[in-house]
Amino acid sequence: MITKVIMPQLGESVVEGTVSRWLFQVGDSVKEYDPLLEVSTDKVDTEVSAPASGILLHIYVPEGETVAAGTLLAVIGEKGDPIPEGDDGASTVAHGQSHSTSNESVSTVQQSTNGHAQKAPTRISPVVARMAAEHNLDLSQIQGTGRGGRITKKDVEAFLAKRGGSVVATSTTVVEEDLPPWERPGDGDLFKPTGEFKPTTSAPSTTQVVTPSPMSSPPPTPRAAAPQRVIPVEPIPQGSEGELVPLNNMRRAIAEHMVRSKLQTSPHVTTLMEVDMSAVMAHREAHKAIFAKQGVNLTLTAYFVSAMVTACQTVPILNSQWTDEGIYIHHAVHIGMAVALDEGLIVPVIKHAEQLNLLGIAQRVNDLAERARQKKLKPDEVQGGTISITNHGVSGSLLATPIINQPQAAILGVGMIEKRVKVINDAIAIRPCVYVTLTFDHRIADGATGDYWLMTLKRTLESWA
Repeated sequence: MITKVIMPQLGESVVEGTVSRWLFQVGDSVKEYDPLLEVSTDKVDTEVSAPASGILLHIYVPEGETVAAGTLLAVIGEKGDPIPEGDDGASTVAHGQSHSTSNESVSTVQQSTNGHAQKAPTRISPVVARMAAEHNLDLSQIQGTGRGGRITKKDVEAFLAKRGGSVVATSTTVVEEDLPPWERPGDGDLFKPTGEFKPTTSAPSTTQVVTPSPMSSPPPTPRAAAPQRVIPVEPIPQGSEGELVPLNNMRRAIAEHMVRSKLQTSPHVTTLMEVDMSAVMAHREAHKAIFAKQGVNLTLTAYFVSAMVTACQTVPILNSQWTDEGIYIHHAVHIGMAVALDEGLIVPVIKHAEQLNLLGIAQRVNDLAERARQKKLKPDEVQGGTISITNHGVSGSLLATPIINQPQAAILGVGMIEKRVKVINDAIAIRPCVYVTLTFDHRIADGATGDYWLMTLKRTLESWA
């Protein structure tokens, strides 16, 4: 009996995946529930188990190809079973994907650079639609290599590389188009020191709070392309000794998201305060054994996350996201927590942190961090954050200005905790202190608001009891 292996829908908003590695080859015997292949969605690698025992008769989707949820990947059966024909690569999406999302993805690319309508391709994924919108591409000019002529992400990347190749070959500069952003909630996010920001939009003179559908941001209104700017690029010397390290999916996603956040979307501003951690350190020392009996490692991250909840409830404007209609304030506090991996950073999300006490937050921190390092996170667990935290102090850094995780409004940076000499009540004292930074979207809040949020976090930590 033939059993089909179908590309699963790995999350509510995850409509496609890339086959990164087949763990079995055609002709191998597999057992039900054995890991059969690895699927990559943005920065999360997920193992797909065999739906039945038998022989892997045929593989339809090779490694490296991106297909929609519901696509036939392979078939399992017995020797002599007839091998069915593969599907045509249509974007068959599981029941969690609404028609509006698919139509939105197609309609986004139905405007050419000059504003005139053009014929849209019959099958495109949301990723291809986003790339086409960002680069003002006419998809009719791109030859699809997917099944049934479907345009894949690799086809778009190859077209962009070919289009820009002559510029790189004849000059030491690369022309970068200042294009409107495509903001999609739930993109995972990653942090690194900030660079120079060149805003593309200006904030309106008044701020109005509106209530669009939760956790969503409308696509940008089409507009004329902004003037191009030239970025100097140092060419690689001919015959130089070195090696080229290929970009993996995670590093490519980091680069794309950081450029989009810093250079195309949010005008970043950062405020800095120093926090005396004496009260937190004393509380942790008194309670870590109690938490350990319940199987929970009481880390300092749990205290910072809890203090962030208090700050977001006191100053809710920073637990929000920017839209063209106004500022959408989230009532739930979903905190993204940056976790360092060998190949980069990944940001699992502590959902509904406002409903958790310190024990509950510590449990979530332990669980998400451990499964992130083991690459066992589900795609939904790195999506939906409303504000983020990154602890750059674990590597000895005292101060950093991290990049906002779009479409959020702010990110907290935590430096290394160290003992410092302080003057307290006109006396010299030694206290464990840490620098904390809040980087926030200046379109959404001004300096006084950001300072109020960070001061709330500071007082919460310094008065912990």
